[in-house]
Amino acid sequence: MNTALLLIDIQNDYFPNGRMPLERSTEASQKAQEVLQAFRAKQFPVIHVQHISTRPDAVHFLPCTKGVEFHPNVQPTKNETIVKKHYPNAFKDTLLLNHLIKHHINHLIIAGMMTHMCIDASVRAAYDLGFSCSVLSDACATKNLEFNNMLIPAQTVHSAFLAALQPLYADVLSVKEFLSMMTSSRTAVTA
Repeated sequence: MNTALLLIDIQNDYFPNGRMPLERSTEASQKAQEVLQAFRAKQFPVIHVQHISTRPDAVHFLPCTKGVEFHPNVQPTKNETIVKKHYPNAFKDTLLLNHLIKHHINHLIIAGMMTHMCIDASVRAAYDLGFSCSVLSDACATKNLEFNNMLIPAQTVHSAFLAALQPLYADVLSVKEFLSMMTSSRTAVTA
């Protein structure tokens, strides 16, 4: 199985002092950084997805702002792929699918922001396109939502969306569980 790490929207606007800070974004980025370092050490493929807002009413991820830049914990290197997107689904109107096909990648390890939006949309799209997915639960973050004047805490949102993805759309596991599998001689994780 050819595997790539897909880091979705780990950008400055989702962090403290950004335009849309998420709950536990710093901790999630640190977990994503652990996996990123493991992939780099093995020279496995890494893909960074960057959301750039194009809607006229957008308030975050505005072009040419500090908020749209990748967070320092997961800065891409020159040999890592960057996919720019304008929608929650990382496949919609991007070069992601072509890149994965070209490099014979069929398994995605997914981390990033926001669990209820871009992670969910991208995982479901990947599954529909025939990819096997693993979502790293503690390397993702989201925010409080509101429905019918009821506040839904970020942790509840996060857990509900991950529960909905498992087991059909993705295996959901912690970074520790994934890294243990990655270092195991029995793992199918290969570049």
